[in-house]
Amino acid sequence: MAAPPSATVYGAPPAFGHPQPGISNISKQPPCTTPNNTIYINNLNEKIKLTALKNALKAIFEQYGEILEISARDTLRMRGQAFVVFKEQESAINAVKGVQGFALHGKPMVIQFARTKSDAIAMLDGTIEEHKRLRQEAKEKRAKEPPVKKFKPTSMYHFGHQVPATGNIPDEYLPPNNILFLQNLPGDITGAVLTSLFEQYSGFKEVRSIHPAKGIAFVEYDSEPQAMIAKEALTNHLITPDHKLKITYAKK
Repeated sequence: MAAPPSATVYGAPPAFGHPQPGISNISKQPPCTTPNNTIYINNLNEKIKLTALKNALKAIFEQYGEILEISARDTLRMRGQAFVVFKEQESAINAVKGVQGFALHGKPMVIQFARTKSDAIAMLDGTIEEHKRLRQEAKEKRAKEPPVKKFKPTSMYHFGHQVPATGNIPDEYLPPNNILFLQNLPGDITGAVLTSLFEQYSGFKEVRSIHPAKGIAFVEYDSEPQAMIAKEALTNHLITPDHKLKITYAKK
């Protein structure tokens, strides 16, 4: 596969490659798992110029199918992020599976499906006018909503210390690290079950401090990027039909 002289040629990465330290700008929302022609990529190296970044993304993702558009901006809000639009949804599905966690310029990519349809796909299927109208209506609706008050926690979860009885602390107040805090576990959960679930992700070390009565436990990985990949993959996983797994980062 030919690439521009100034671009690096990237081979097809394996799923869950070998990530490097330096996770930042991780999405605070649960990952979108609904298939879409467009994929959203986060945790990109912000020091790479846009042209070089787009060339690298094209070289990696075009191996999965025809690309209609690659969108990335250098604004403060959009730095370290990009969207790749595939002509076929199957290409996007394979790309999410195949490239998740692959280190691009020293940072592992965090990939999920985009939450909305792209303009390129709307143009292709003839719904562009309706697509723009709905987007404008949603924008006007958001503008009329009152500002959301920021959550101010009165306490934090401490790994190895007493865990407060209060509920779920938003992810933004728990900085990323190599230890995950699991919540909403069933009362009969065992270390063996959790180990079999989390050891499939690279860097797994151990399950610690299981408290079945409280429905909580901790899982440790060798590094922060490896913990991040497991967190993205298993958040909202159904342990039982009545127990959807909640994962945040532990506070050490």
